[in-house]
Amino acid sequence: MSTPTALDSFLDKWRQRWPEWAVAEVFVPQAERDRVVAWFALLQEFDDILNIAGDPLPADAKLGWWATELADWAGPRSRPPLGRMLEPVPAPWDRLAAALPDLVAARGRAADPEGAVAALSRYATAVAEVEAVVLGGPVAEAEQIAVQVLAGRLSELGQAAVPQSLLGGDSGTAQAERAQRSWAGVLLSRWHGRVPGAVPRRIWAALARGRLRPQAAGRSAGAHPLRILWSAWRAARG
Repeated sequence: MSTPTALDSFLDKWRQRWPEWAVAEVFVPQAERDRVVAWFALLQEFDDILNIAGDPLPADAKLGWWATELADWAGPRSRPPLGRMLEPVPAPWDRLAAALPDLVAARGRAADPEGAVAALSRYATAVAEVEAVVLGGPVAEAEQIAVQVLAGRLSELGQAAVPQSLLGGDSGTAQAERAQRSWAGVLLSRWHGRVPGAVPRRIWAALARGRLRPQAAGRSAGAHPLRILWSAWRAARG
């Protein structure tokens, strides 16, 4: 029995957060699956930095480290397990590195939905440019990537992720829940049912939308494997 590697730990951490992928990945060629999950795991690292709760200093230090690391990949030179898999891909890593500091400003509560999307615009554009090389296929729309990031932020932080314009004057649990449902609905309205981009991006977006819909409707989350398979098949078809 082989011993898990450090790379396996990174990939497994993302898979544990997205158990739906075990069903959906059947539509991704087997030879490409580890690279796809490595890319998504890297993006999860940035999501975690964006959605930090409490003292931001450790996350800010990690962000600076990643910015330096990505800039070094043009060398080429890499240290972390994800880097050893992704760094050989000749993507514009330096553009992504330059956009990472925007995540610090994006932590603040946006004034309105437009402001929330705009705060992630440069970062999402850089992600789309790199992803087109890492995953192949057409370039994803930056706004759709930003909306997916914001959906994940809402799931992680709840009311703290809702733009100011969607918060009512009242306080309390009921108002917080209404604000979160309202923001989930706004995100769904801006999120195309058919997301441009490579097949893995389209599938991941479909899974993320599947998580957001119950939140917008005030229902508990969860999907049957057959529903996940159907959604992933439709996304893979384009």
